[in-house]
Amino acid sequence: MYKKLKWEENYQKNIESGLFMEKMSSYLTGRHVKFVDCQQCLKTLKFVDGGGWEYDHGFFDRVLDEQHTLFLRLPFRVEIGRLDVEETLQDTVIVFDEPFVLLHLYQEGNDDTAKARIVAAPFDQFQAPIDRDAPLQREQIESARDALVETERALNKFFNLT
Repeated sequence: MYKKLKWEENYQKNIESGLFMEKMSSYLTGRHVKFVDCQQCLKTLKFVDGGGWEYDHGFFDRVLDEQHTLFLRLPFRVEIGRLDVEETLQDTVIVFDEPFVLLHLYQEGNDDTAKARIVAAPFDQFQAPIDRDAPLQREQIESARDALVETERALNKFFNLT
């Protein structure tokens, strides 16, 4: 049974916190690959291991702009194995979920509205966004689409997915 991932459950919350996302159709969605090999291939395309990893799912992120506000994100679920056990990573198989472009407009420097809150600090690490209503621009979506096509080609060549 498909378990909703945290980013899917918190889509509206992400928008309210300054994260703007648009899903992108891709033939990678639903494809199974070996995690370690995939990670190696994606690093050559400037992807990094994204935040929010759990033992059963994670993200690969690629920065698409100089300001580090626009990202192509490849979410995945673990089908076989676990991400938190080093000894089994070599055999871990992942399946891609639907990729998306992510825009995070954040303030630089100190947050003037920040308050010292010991209990909430681990959960409230991000500053208020610059513009909560900033939609993704056509050029940003096209940039993400171009990066996704490049990624699909590289993974197809590496894994022979067709």
